Amino acid sequence: MRVVVLSDTHIPDFAPRLPPALLPALRRADLVLHAGDVTSAAVLEELAGFAPVHAALGNGDGPDVVAWGATPEVDLRLEELTVAMVHDSGPSRARESRLRRRFPRADLVVFGHSHIPIDHRVGPLRLLNPGSPTWKRRQPWPTYATIDVTGSNLRTRIVELRG
Repeated sequence: MRVVVLSDTHIPDFAPRLPPALLPALRRADLVLHAGDVTSAAVLEELAGFAPVHAALGNGDGPDVVAWGATPEVDLRLEELTVAMVHDSGPSRARESRLRRRFPRADLVVFGHSHIPIDHRVGPLRLLNPGSPTWKRRQPWPTYATIDVTGSNLRTRIVELRG
């Protein structure tokens, strides 16, 4: 299973649309995860044209994103793995232990909010923040992430959208 992971797209309040360089990955996706701050349900509809979408509710998301089906927390199975997703993981200090307590059964926790890409393993727990494909803030490049899942094995990757 190939998963495209997004967060903090902020469309149309920051960017007018998804970056064209992201579209090839979306065309190959079996599933899309969006970790919040979509800011428009139309973006979720567009993503759903590529693959099924699960979305966490971000602090910048309004009633249309809620009506679409975004929830404060998302819990799902990807093959044999348990995945949790939330928009804001809180401060970086003690993040790992805080997320382990919040999602004790998760193999992978996906989050956003900071626009800072993170792919970090802490014991059996993997933490993944895809960054933002539209608003890089102080990062060198806009980013998204991919997850390849086979059974109980996962391979994650942060992808830079260069030029």
